[in-house]
Amino acid sequence: MQRPLFTKMIINSQLVVALIICMNFFTDSKIYAENKIIPENILKEVNTALSHYPELGKVYIEFKFKPSLNKSFMKAQPKFSTLLKSKRKRRYVILMSKVFKIDGLELKIKDVPSDVLIGWIGHELGHILDYHERSSLNLIAFGLKYWLSKNYIREAERVADTYAVSHNMKDYILETKRFILNHSSLSEKYKARIKQLYLSPDEIMLLVKEQEKG
Repeated sequence: MQRPLFTKMIINSQLVVALIICMNFFTDSKIYAENKIIPENILKEVNTALSHYPELGKVYIEFKFKPSLNKSFMKAQPKFSTLLKSKRKRRYVILMSKVFKIDGLELKIKDVPSDVLIGWIGHELGHILDYHERSSLNLIAFGLKYWLSKNYIREAERVADTYAVSHNMKDYILETKRFILNHSSLSEKYKARIKQLYLSPDEIMLLVKEQEKG
């Protein structure tokens, strides 16, 4: 017995929809996990870093590539449209440069060792944890101070490092520090800036010892 024409049309439309879904699955370069948007090519590194921050499990975070960021490889920030919302509804984005350009060096993210990338992401997640614990007004004040004061930048970056170390990311953070400080193509001026703003490997080891005592 032949199927009615209407039934055939429904079946055909369902096949088309299924085909579109499959095509999107294979061509879309992002993974939509719970409250997370993650580029597929760094899924492993992001998931490893996130596993150290269980308190961020329900926090909305988008990991987004940009062609380049001014003197930065990654940058964590709240989404402006959610800045005045409650913490539960606040959203964040970690911007990542496809190509890190500094001192004539062009470093593509695909060429960064996995453990170094995990450490970089872990540091940015430290920023997000710091942001998420602040009220909206406090976060706005934080942004203004960060923009106006180099001393405040130093304090904020060291807080993010401290959060990462306290979340058992010491080895990854150290790999990231060594990668930057030992890179032959980066100038001593840039390395001096990194030493000034971020925790040094020695300071990280001292922090670990203090946490173990505590």
